[in-house]
Amino acid sequence: MSEDAKWYVIHTYSGYENKVASTLQTTVENRGLQDMIPDVKVPTEIVTEIKDDGSSKEVERKLFPGYVFVKMVYTDETWYVVRNIRGCTGFVGPSSKPVPLTESEVYKMGVESRVVEVSYDVGDQVRIIDGPLEDFVGIVDELDTDKNYVKVTISMFGRETPVELELNQAEKLED
Repeated sequence: MSEDAKWYVIHTYSGYENKVASTLQTTVENRGLQDMIPDVKVPTEIVTEIKDDGSSKEVERKLFPGYVFVKMVYTDETWYVVRNIRGCTGFVGPSSKPVPLTESEVYKMGVESRVVEVSYDVGDQVRIIDGPLEDFVGIVDELDTDKNYVKVTISMFGRETPVELELNQAEKLED
């Protein structure tokens, strides 16, 4: 059942994000709803704060204050469980009807990360396998797996042209 689960966003009182997330996780365990609500997240990032005296320290900051992300199968029961968590003000969507996040929104917001296996490296010859430049061949100049992009130089109209692609848009050209 959990493969049908989609990510939803719930609105919370400011400062209650972690409390809502932990209470929801406890409720899911107590009611045996792990198949219906497999994941709850409060996306955060580590930032370095510099104080007036010049000292700095690493702190964890919420990416979306006032919001908690819930991966769930939407039913009347799961809606009721989430909606009745103390500190939760409702789902994000028109008239409190939850609208699931699209797959691209999930990855762009940092709720989930994709694992992309790359079979090529800087200096390798690759073929573009997707997009408007499909079937062009070029050399990998730059590779960033964290940001999911590769920079490839291709020959187009007699000129060397650098293009930026997603990692899965290119494959290594076999010798």
